[in-house]
Amino acid sequence: MRSETVNTDVTVVGGGLAGVCAAIAAARLGQRVALINNRPVLGGNSSSEVRVWVCGATSHGIHRYARETGIMGELFVENQYRNKDGNPYLWDMVVLEAVKAEPNIQLFLNTDVHEVDASEDGSGQQSIRSVTGWMMGSERRITFESAVFLDCTGDGLVGFLAGAEYRLGREAREEYNEEWAPLVADDITLGSTLLFYTKDAGHPVKYIAPAMAKDITQTAIAERRIIRSGDNGCAYWWIEFGGEQDTVHDNEAIRDELWSVIYGIWDYIKNSGKFDADNMTLEWVGSTPGKREYRRFIGDYVLNQNDILTQHEFPDRVAFGGWSIDLHPPQGVYATESGSKHMYSDGSYHIPFRSLYSVNVSNMLMAGRDISASHVAFGTTRVMATCAVIGEAAGIGAALCAAKGISPRELHAAHLNELLQTMLRQDASVLGLRNEDEADLALKAALSASSERSRLAVEDSAFSVTLTDNIGITVPVDPELDGIELLIDAAEAAELTVELWETGRSENYVPHMFVESVSVPVQAGDVQWVKLPVQWQPESPRNAFLAVKANAALSLHMADEPASGMLVYGHSETPAASRDFGENPPAQPVVQWDKKKYDHKAPCLRLSAPTSAFAADKATDGYLRPYGGPHLWSSDRMASGQPEWLELAWNEPVTLREIHITFNDDVNEDLINLHHHITPYEILPTLVKDYRIEAYLDGKWTAVAGEHDNHKRKRVHTLNEAVTADRLRVMVLETNGSEYAEIIEVRVYG
Repeated sequence: MRSETVNTDVTVVGGGLAGVCAAIAAARLGQRVALINNRPVLGGNSSSEVRVWVCGATSHGIHRYARETGIMGELFVENQYRNKDGNPYLWDMVVLEAVKAEPNIQLFLNTDVHEVDASEDGSGQQSIRSVTGWMMGSERRITFESAVFLDCTGDGLVGFLAGAEYRLGREAREEYNEEWAPLVADDITLGSTLLFYTKDAGHPVKYIAPAMAKDITQTAIAERRIIRSGDNGCAYWWIEFGGEQDTVHDNEAIRDELWSVIYGIWDYIKNSGKFDADNMTLEWVGSTPGKREYRRFIGDYVLNQNDILTQHEFPDRVAFGGWSIDLHPPQGVYATESGSKHMYSDGSYHIPFRSLYSVNVSNMLMAGRDISASHVAFGTTRVMATCAVIGEAAGIGAALCAAKGISPRELHAAHLNELLQTMLRQDASVLGLRNEDEADLALKAALSASSERSRLAVEDSAFSVTLTDNIGITVPVDPELDGIELLIDAAEAAELTVELWETGRSENYVPHMFVESVSVPVQAGDVQWVKLPVQWQPESPRNAFLAVKANAALSLHMADEPASGMLVYGHSETPAASRDFGENPPAQPVVQWDKKKYDHKAPCLRLSAPTSAFAADKATDGYLRPYGGPHLWSSDRMASGQPEWLELAWNEPVTLREIHITFNDDVNEDLINLHHHITPYEILPTLVKDYRIEAYLDGKWTAVAGEHDNHKRKRVHTLNEAVTADRLRVMVLETNGSEYAEIIEVRVYG
């Protein structure tokens, strides 16, 4: 046995996606990081050991422009490129390689931290000096010392051992005035899940159930749950148990119960005669329960249900989510009611930094499912992509704390703007914040471009859709809406009606406030552009929601590819709770506009007035995500073989050392790590493929950097030698399929 001590600036305990993103974030800011995980692979519940889908703010496509960016976004895009079919082992490698790519990270797998050295720091708070773990299989006892610690363990063991205040179970309704909280507080949590995978062996396979297998016909499972022979993986997320037990101390008993259910379900599929399963066999059964809930630490702010539903815009917002408040019955798989209930906000909600550090342990931050949130709010923050963006925020905060020698509370009090601006510089998932980095020379430049998409129009029809139901369309309004045209077929003379709605908040894309309704007559005939005098001039650039009203005599033409800045939705007049959400029925009829129905499509629509939504100066307007508009430069259609360029010009020469370019990876596209759905693109078409960065030196344009076969959203180019120039441009030579060159942001540092 060996005893060792590892000294770093930041120690991250827990190698789920929250811990991974926290470690990478801190390391990229120059801090030495120890990342410790008690399992042999990274990724936590998303890893090949557990195999849960990485869900987040998109809420399986319900929220628009909501896919996470930053480090989680990098993992999504890289996995799509390498592993479009969702092999869980290749996902393990995507996550591992992201960590291994950071030279400032020391990774310790199979290392279980179970000791914490903490004491009062003189101010009445606890302070952690070190944590100690045992590396299984290597007989190494390792003590980790650092200035800042992050508890990303999920169960919250490090904070518990350090004496951090925490909650376990459900708060009473009156504590935060939460509609979904129980009247009386209790210790009930969400349970744990085991999953299983099946395959067609190509020949008959018998199945003799083990003695532990549950006879599910004697339970509510066969009657109340959806069971299909071809389903596998997360389709069986509802195999859940332990909500009325202690999900940590009873972990082994919970696992055994879940095994008995899985082998009983498989016995029912194979041997009941109700399924076509003769050739099916079990390929994989999990052995590590995927835990949902345990300790939740108390921070300087406790996020609650009302913050989620009102989308409260915290001044210290450092992350966002969008998954529904998703709570499960305590009895889990044995419950007679639905396996879950859901409550949605109208769009993405915000998470404050004050919920990411301990109220009484001065040098501890937390990320993942153990953040400072009520049980009800935790019902949405717990999903892994949201945990990941929280992890990045906590990691950035930890890095700044370590560099400055201060606590997270002091960082919030005296350096909040620096924290927020650092997050934007790192492309983290924050909504509604603008780049105000004084060191960014691009903010002082005048921008121009080879061309701009000043006319928003989709004209190439692939098919038409009969207006048996309403169809929704969002378009950017910048600066005004002065009429639209729709490409229509009319089986007979009819009236076309379009309603105009405001979306309310800039991060929302559903109708919020009615503006006007416009109707025009349409003569019988096919393929006719019909003009509607819809008018609106908002005080600032906004999105308009257009509801094309149902009329079975009319059909709307559609293009077979999406258009940046424009969305199209199907509509159902029936409440969402009665629609086919499988085992996930929403609790109230708020989600009636369905993006999935017309995924990867766009309506044939023309705006009559020119738009500034895609102007060159949008690349330095400070926003990194759609927010009341697309916030990107888009060229006009690229001519074959002809590059498009975006130019920055200064009044006098500046010294250029580092150039950041953020390309459009279409955050409306819902990506996932496992095979929940297959997105058709390995590389998102809107991403720039080949580009060259040029500086105007000695009277000519000279290449100083560039990339070939790019498939990433953000690229940072550090020049080998600094150059001095008064003009810089990005030459877009080719995209990954889009007809437009699109750039979200350019930053320049000297």
